[in-house]
Amino acid sequence: MTQYNIALVGFGGVNRALAGLVAENNDNWNVQLGFRLNIVAVSDLHLGSVISPNGIDARMLVETKFAKGGFAQLSGGSAEADNEKVIRRAPADIIAEATFTNPLDGEPAVSHCRWALESGKHVVTTNKGPVALAAAELKTLAARNHVMFEYEGAVMSGTPVLRMAQKTLAGAGVRGFEGILNGTSNFVLGRMEKGLGFSDAVEEAQQLGYAEADPTADVEGHDVRLKVVILANELLGGKLKPQDVSCQGISGLTLADIETAAREGYRWKLIGDASLTDEGRIEASVSPRRLPVDHPLAGVGGAMNAVSFKTEMLGAVTVTGPGAGRIETAYALLSDIIAIHQARSTTVKKEAA
Repeated sequence: MTQYNIALVGFGGVNRALAGLVAENNDNWNVQLGFRLNIVAVSDLHLGSVISPNGIDARMLVETKFAKGGFAQLSGGSAEADNEKVIRRAPADIIAEATFTNPLDGEPAVSHCRWALESGKHVVTTNKGPVALAAAELKTLAARNHVMFEYEGAVMSGTPVLRMAQKTLAGAGVRGFEGILNGTSNFVLGRMEKGLGFSDAVEEAQQLGYAEADPTADVEGHDVRLKVVILANELLGGKLKPQDVSCQGISGLTLADIETAAREGYRWKLIGDASLTDEGRIEASVSPRRLPVDHPLAGVGGAMNAVSFKTEMLGAVTVTGPGAGRIETAYALLSDIIAIHQARSTTVKKEAA
């Protein structure tokens, strides 16, 4: 039996959902995937930190209603979060980094990833900051320490757009993409099509948990810009930074704009895109656009996401799926762990041969 010790950095919705998946599915994973997960540490700004080399009961973590600093009541626990100690000292094989995204410099998540890789530990993360702002450095650090830096969930949550494009579309000649990469803005536009004003639509998105208390990153396109950077750099060989991507959100759209588009056979969508020019440059942008109703992205409704890849051999290949949600994003972490396990199994077989 293969067992991976895992440390959770951040215990909000995503890593809490991952712990729930561990509690419910470990026995099935052992049979179906060939490994189990053993949570040996957790660190969280609100709850504190805990390190337990023998493992922490995943179901207890999920079901206990801890107060602020509540990890202090656990053996090996403290009321204070100590992310660096947990990352460097916990006997973990894998660090699951699921803290908040900082679009300016990626911190503290970049440091979390750096500490883990320097310590010879794999990293799986859903955090856009380290991937958009420091991927090259972190990939180099991972290779130097013979570990993996995985981040499938940084673009479309559990929908595997990165691996699909890199592996399934390998050789198809991906020349660009355009996509609906933010479920909150897509939900807001859909509600405006039903007659809600912008502010009321945002408020409804907040009530349903789609939008944060401060929805700026979603509705002004900043979240999409980070995802465009990630996709362009990963799939088109770019070296873009967020400031290289022009960005306009949806807050300037009015009900009159929405209604006029509908009468003329169009729908407004917030689109992030990037394309290779004939000269080898990458042109990238985020902006609201009027799409004809027969466009492959026009029918993507609610909080769903979609990306349409432009390929030389197949034309447009469109992938649609959930771009948010705790379970969906936790699945992205699991898919990264599966990739680590598969790579490890391949290495072991080669060494045995």
